[in-house]
Amino acid sequence: MVTNAVKRREQPVAEPKATGKAGRNLPAAIGVGVGLGAVIVASLLVEKAAFIGVIALAVLFALRELSNALKERGIVLPLVPVCVGGLGILAAAYFSGEGALASVLALTAVAILVWRLADGAEGYLRDATAGILAVVYVPFLAGFAALLTAEDQGAQRVLLFLILVVCNDTGGYAAGVLIGRHPLAPKISPKKSWEGLFGSVVAAAAAGAVGMNLMLHGQYWQGAVTGVAVVASATLGDLCESMIKRDLGIKDMGHLLPGHGGIMDRLDSLLPTAPVVYLLLSVFLRK
Repeated sequence: MVTNAVKRREQPVAEPKATGKAGRNLPAAIGVGVGLGAVIVASLLVEKAAFIGVIALAVLFALRELSNALKERGIVLPLVPVCVGGLGILAAAYFSGEGALASVLALTAVAILVWRLADGAEGYLRDATAGILAVVYVPFLAGFAALLTAEDQGAQRVLLFLILVVCNDTGGYAAGVLIGRHPLAPKISPKKSWEGLFGSVVAAAAAGAVGMNLMLHGQYWQGAVTGVAVVASATLGDLCESMIKRDLGIKDMGHLLPGHGGIMDRLDSLLPTAPVVYLLLSVFLRK
């Protein structure tokens, strides 16, 4: 018995994963973030259509993750019309603009309702509603990134959009880790703090002011306003996805991206921010 006890004590203890105060595997998160950024920038520099391809791929992965997550509550997403319609939404936005974006969204909603008829009445409203929500939440909002890309100076507009979201995340993370004391929404996302929100505002407003002037020749104040708006939309988007995950009883939407979770866990702040940036840039930079 003594020998067995000694052996148990001598067994090596597994090293804990390198996670920071905010609960991330920071080295993995940085590596994946840099890799994703490189792919996005490269696609924009090569050809606008290549970036649309990156968006389409991300949307398909995100819809698959969302479908798997909804199964935790017995919800079956009509994945075929959702994915086909989602790709149509992106193509319509890029090639034909806002009107086509809205039209294809409407047609996709009808397709979901019709497609779900084949599986009978039980759960029809639940599954069809989830399908329409998924289309609006992922490809429709992503369609505004396609609209940004199609504009004059589309690559610069998209880069500014992405820079502002990254500054929101980075500024909030840094301030939250260093000085975060007061929870922002403890019942939804306990790790978010008011101090982190302040860090996001400072970082995004500064980046917006400089980026708007240097990249798009806009006014400094226009960039600062855009940066603050990005913080608001990105924060709300993150909180909404956190609430969805809490309702489904899951921690992450997926596990494809080490240190981040799934594709949906990276799109949570990007998706609601795309229409905000598109609208503000359309107003500020109109001729």
